[in-house]
Amino acid sequence: MKINYDIKGKTALVTGANRGIGKVIVESFLKHEAAKVYAAVRTLDKASPLIQQYGSRVAPILIDLDKPETITAAAVMAKDVQVVVNNAGVLRNSTPLDTEAIESLSFEMKINVFGLIRMAQAFAPVLKANGGGAFVQLNSVASMKCFPNFATYSASKAAAYSITQALGDLLKQQGAAVLSVHPGPIATEMSDAAGFSEIAEPPSLVADGIVAALKAGDFHLFPDSMAKEIGGAYESFSKNVVEAEMSKG
Repeated sequence: MKINYDIKGKTALVTGANRGIGKVIVESFLKHEAAKVYAAVRTLDKASPLIQQYGSRVAPILIDLDKPETITAAAVMAKDVQVVVNNAGVLRNSTPLDTEAIESLSFEMKINVFGLIRMAQAFAPVLKANGGGAFVQLNSVASMKCFPNFATYSASKAAAYSITQALGDLLKQQGAAVLSVHPGPIATEMSDAAGFSEIAEPPSLVADGIVAALKAGDFHLFPDSMAKEIGGAYESFSKNVVEAEMSKG
């Protein structure tokens, strides 16, 4: 069963809101008439440019995915949140053969996976109290296709995607929409670090795509050219396995 969700008039929270995809998501949500967006950042002053531009429609809030206490505190403070976008994440260029591979994977798992779980645990009750809501997780095409030069990142995103699938089933029970977003190369600092700057596409594809995908009740979003290519190849498996009603495991 699809859950169609319109962000118009809603209160949202976006992690990693001060730059890159997160900043553009905030701007897109406001453009599409969200009532308010909590700009979740690791230091509150990083939200100042958004506040200067949008005034009281943007509220800064402290969330550092490496500090669980900031997540629980934010959930207590932002009791009116109806849409959560967990965008913040980290990437290290490590192959499995690099001496620092285990250290890189440990760091990426701590932020990209444990951070996701903590965000879901903290905000699922908030979403439920506010009528169901929506939970959006920024994964990656790297969750489906491992890229050797940043294999540890790919592994962490594969784990995050697995958790997102579970959240899709669990949060649906409280009437919440869940969206798993799988961008390819997007013009951000992270994409530059991964070596994809020459083929990177605008962050607006992700941000506006989230609004449209929520409204359509989709579970997956493949927003850019590379993502659409991978998503097209993956579509049959997704519909028949990932999104299918199967026996409880």
